[in-house]
Amino acid sequence: MLFTKSIIYDIIIVKIKCEYCFVLYILTLFKRADKMKTCVTTYSFGSYISDDRLGIYGVIDKAAEIGFDGIEFTDGYWTESMNVEKAKAVREYAIKKGLDLVAYCTGFDFINGSDGKLSDEIKRAHAITDFVAELGVKNMRFDVAYSGPVGKKVGISYYACLSRMAEGCREVSKIAESKGIGAMTENHGYFSQDSSRVEKLINETNHENFGALVDIGNFMCADEDPAMAVGNLAKYAKHVHVKDFFKKSGMEIDPGDTWFKTRAGNYLRGAVIGHGDAKVYQCIQILKSSGYDGYYSVEFEGIEDNLVGIELGLKNLKRFLND
Repeated sequence: MLFTKSIIYDIIIVKIKCEYCFVLYILTLFKRADKMKTCVTTYSFGSYISDDRLGIYGVIDKAAEIGFDGIEFTDGYWTESMNVEKAKAVREYAIKKGLDLVAYCTGFDFINGSDGKLSDEIKRAHAITDFVAELGVKNMRFDVAYSGPVGKKVGISYYACLSRMAEGCREVSKIAESKGIGAMTENHGYFSQDSSRVEKLINETNHENFGALVDIGNFMCADEDPAMAVGNLAKYAKHVHVKDFFKKSGMEIDPGDTWFKTRAGNYLRGAVIGHGDAKVYQCIQILKSSGYDGYYSVEFEGIEDNLVGIELGLKNLKRFLND
């Protein structure tokens, strides 16, 4: 077959275009990988966060040393006083150590909290949000309720309480937005744990600043398949907790200490990320495919030493993210 100058020219152009597309594809992969940042919750450090062990500054040091990109804070220990000067000092120290300030986890109860007075619970939210703003985090996660109205026999289902919980979420979302903070709720606490419930709450709240903290392992507490649940909520994700659990059937004898029961009576025990039954790898691929480009935060609840569990979990998380 004879190749004319025109055919040769066309072949060269196609080759150049293909190579250009390949380069763009590689650059896109690098850009996507660069967005997949890791984080660790202070909760994962367990008692190491107490002042007689590492304390909050030692935990920050350790998070940077282990190789995380950011840190996430949880209510308790040093936060109990809600001291804004301490919040500023912690913020500055984390920045000095090269860590992004990713999120703060707290809890409200829009059904029974503040003696059942929603307006008072929202006032409490104002005060906490002021503290969180001084800490400089990007997002604030909050629980919304832990049961229906205490002491009642009717009107206690999740959906009977939905309107009131959504009202509370809407108000807190506005408060957070005014301070440049994203608002989100987590699948957590049994009552508001199923993906269908969380999705319904987000849509009922109907506020652009409100979304989901998707905790991969927590769906198991409501006996929901993590992969299916993550698939349901991925489009609402503002932040992700990567957590793993071992699971035993409720038909088996109670395995004893370190295990707890799910809502349906199965047994769970915290595990190193990738060692348990939460389908962590699969869930991460679902989140990546959905376009989620936020932080993946290690939340460790296993029986191993916390520092060991965190480091092993991060190694597996990085492998899963880069696959």
